[in-house]
Amino acid sequence: MGIEIERKFRVRDSAFLDGRDGERLTQGYLSHDKRATVRVRIKGEQAWLTIKGETHGASRSEFEYPIPPDDARAMLDELCGEGVIDKTRYLVPHQGHTWEVDVFHGDNQGLIIAELELDHEDQPFPHPDWLGDEVTGDPRYYNSALSKTPYKTVDS
Repeated sequence: MGIEIERKFRVRDSAFLDGRDGERLTQGYLSHDKRATVRVRIKGEQAWLTIKGETHGASRSEFEYPIPPDDARAMLDELCGEGVIDKTRYLVPHQGHTWEVDVFHGDNQGLIIAELELDHEDQPFPHPDWLGDEVTGDPRYYNSALSKTPYKTVDS
């Protein structure tokens, strides 16, 4: 069983992304159950099915399996409905860590989130100056929640 430990922050200034190459991700949710979300994601010509457990602090169980991209496209079209997340992900190195910075599109346009995976919950890490408020425990900023209640409707 995999455990994901990540901290999540809003980004207050995205100028640091200028000139960087990102990768487009499309994902949707097959299940929004509190105990487990089931996500299908496409990145380029690769696709995955991911099951994530309930979040406790900054940790949750995570299981991820590659699937055929054609199957993923069919799931997104037929099973995920209108709640598909479209975003560009940038990998940003900063003082020995790599941040995943997601710039959202569509109904979540205007939202930029930076995530950092850690080895343990209380692991210290340097905070880049472009980080804004921490939203690790705020369910409004979970991708699964944004697929149902887009950022344009979130009271930020």
